[in-house]
Amino acid sequence: MTLSNKMNRYAVASISLHWGMALLIALIYALIELREMFPRGSDFREAMKALHFMLGLCVLALVAVRIWLHWAHPAPPVQPPPPLWQKRAATAMHLALMLFMVATPILGWLLLSAEGKPIPFFGLDLPPLIGVSETAAGWSEELHEALGTIGYFLIGLHTAAALYHHYFLRDNTLRRMVPHRL
Repeated sequence: MTLSNKMNRYAVASISLHWGMALLIALIYALIELREMFPRGSDFREAMKALHFMLGLCVLALVAVRIWLHWAHPAPPVQPPPPLWQKRAATAMHLALMLFMVATPILGWLLLSAEGKPIPFFGLDLPPLIGVSETAAGWSEELHEALGTIGYFLIGLHTAAALYHHYFLRDNTLRRMVPHRL
C-alpha cells in the first residue's frame, strides 16, 4: 500500500483511511440511532451501544494515523488552484472534522468512566479516564451528543463542498481522493 501522495492524487493509504473511516462513522451513527428500535436493557440494544463505543475508539486511533499521514505526506495540489478564501475554508473544515473525530470518542470514554460503567474494547477492559461523577457524566453526555449532531452538519458540508468542486468548479478536489478516477 502506497504511503506517499502523488502529484495529482492522494496515496492509496490516505484514500483507504478516508473512505474506511467514512463507512466506520456511518456505522457508528447507525448503531446509536437504530438502538432505539429495541427495548431498553435488551441484549441486542446493549450490544449495539457497546459496538458504537468500540468503533468510536477505532476512529480515535485511526484519526491519529490520518493526522500523521497528513503531516508526513503533503496533500496533492488542487488544480486549478483555488482562491485563498477557499483554501482557508478547506483547512478550517478539515480541522473541525479532525477535532470532531478526536473529541467525540474521548467524550464517550469520559461518559462511561463518569457513570462507572465498563469500558469495553474488543475483549479488553480499558481503564476509566476519571472516577465516578454524576456531574461529569452529565456534561460529557451533553457534549458528546452535541458533537454527534454537529458531526452530521460537518460531514454534510464536507460532502457538499467536494461535490460542488467536482460538478461546478470542475477542479480535481474530489478526484484526488476517490479510489478510481471520476
